[in-house]
This record gives sequence, structure tokens and C-alpha cells, in this order.
Amino acid sequence: MLELKVNNETSKLQAVVLGSANNNGPTPSVEEAYDPKSLEHILAGTYPVEQDMIEEMDAFYTVLKKYNVTVFRPELIENYNQIFSRDIGFVIDDVFVKANILPERERELDAIQYVIDKIDPKKVVRPPEEVHIEGGDVMLWNDYIFIGTYKGSDYKDYMTARTNKEGVQFIKELFPNKIVKEFDLVKSKLEARDNALHLDCCFQPVGKDKGIIYKSGFREEADYLYLVNLFGKENLFHITRDEMYTMNSNVFSIDSNVVVSERNFTRLNNWLRSNDFIVEEIPYAEISKQEGLLRCSTLPLIRG
Repeated sequence: MLELKVNNETSKLQAVVLGSANNNGPTPSVEEAYDPKSLEHILAGTYPVEQDMIEEMDAFYTVLKKYNVTVFRPELIENYNQIFSRDIGFVIDDVFVKANILPERERELDAIQYVIDKIDPKKVVRPPEEVHIEGGDVMLWNDYIFIGTYKGSDYKDYMTARTNKEGVQFIKELFPNKIVKEFDLVKSKLEARDNALHLDCCFQPVGKDKGIIYKSGFREEADYLYLVNLFGKENLFHITRDEMYTMNSNVFSIDSNVVVSERNFTRLNNWLRSNDFIVEEIPYAEISKQEGLLRCSTLPLIRG
């Protein structure tokens, strides 16, 4: 059995599901694009090719194994994108929550069923149908659960709006002893530089008391200020609009002092090193063209 345990984003990682770029399928059509960044690259003819993405994920896998992490991979679905395992489920404390994702992505959950079968069935939860919630919007910080959402009245019109108010309420009821704080995120169907697809596109903790943040990803300044007050402005690395677009906040912690980052994030990586982090730089720029990066590709099962 897998004894699940995830209380934050940065404790020593012991077991994780890492997505897969194998047999990724053809470039999607314009109509099939889920987000504005993928759409941008489909239209420009620069959508990533499978071999490049496999090489990037292999580099990530190599780093995880270097730190003796147990790595599970999804079973292969022919001609299907299985890179972003964070979308399909997440662990809070010792509970595995299956995400209610876009219906056409349900098969991705089936592909990790062999992992779910190793978990105590009483610790596996499936939210009711009206609850929308994805792992990229759920961020743990010890006693806190941060949740990205979208409160606009046009929620149903936005493919980029992934977690609704019912999702927030579901987590509040499931974890009554946690402080659940929701953040209303900026969404755009057309401009990737103005679209915080998930909370981890504009914020993520690193280490024990630091974080990476993009102020303009929050619809309400009060939400941004909440994090500034909690972490302290001096502990937050503020990224620019272009750095948000290249997904600088979507790095991944293997330990409280070890961060896997994209090799082109020069300013961020220098800041991390200046704060005594070990930075494992890997290529991941091709995968980022699908509006997802390192955190999006992982589903941590055990930390601590």
C-alpha cells in the first residue's frame, strides 16, 4: 500500500506520478486547443513535436531519480497527451482527490489506476459532478490550502476556468481543520500573457518561507496582498508578464532546498541560488508551449 502524505509543496519528495510524452498524438486542431498558449503555437506552426518533449521529460525523470524519488508513469494511451498529470488528481494530507477534469480527459485517470489501486480505497475521493477542481489550482502550505478559482459570471464560457466555487467549498468541507484561501485568477481565452490557467501559473511557494509570484495574475489586489502579508514581500520573487508567460512560477521542489527549474529562467535561477537553493536546470521550453511546465507534469504522492 502507498501511505500518502503531502502537506506542502516543498518537503522532501519520496513518490510522484510523472506524466508521459510518449505517443503524444498529432498536433491538435485549432478547435481542440484548451488554452490560448497552445492555440498560439498551433497557429504559428511552432507546436512542440513529440521527440523534443520526450527528451525534456527524460531529463526531468533523470533528476528525480538522482534524488532517489519513486517515480510512477501513466500507462500508455495511443495518440494522446498524458504530460500534465497534475490536472487529473492531487493529494492533500493522506487523501487522493480525483479531479473532475474536462470529460474528454477522463482516460488519463484510468491510465494511473494501477497507482490508485495501491492506495487505501477509503482515502480516495471523487467529488460530485458539479464540483470542478484541478490539481494546478490546489497548493498546500502546511495549515493552509490555497485554491485558484474564477468567480466571473461568465465562468461557463471559459475553457480556461478550471476550478469553480463548488470546488472550493468541497475542499473546505473535506478538510475542516485547514485554512482554505481562494484566489480569483485572471483568465483570457485569447492572450496567454493574460491567462493564469491555474494558481501555479502565477504563484508557488519554494523553500520554507519563500515564493514566486505574479501580481497581475490575481483579479483582486487583496488576494495578492494576502500572500505578501503571509510570506513577507522580501521573501517573494516577483516575475514579469513575460516571465509568467514562460511559466517561471511553475518550477518544482524536490526538497526544501532543491528546485527543478527551466534552464532559460536566468533571473529566477540566480535568485534561487542567491537564497541557497540547489537549482537543477533542465530543458522544458517545448512543453511550456502547451501552457504547462514542471509542476503541471507531476502528481506528488508522498513528501516528508
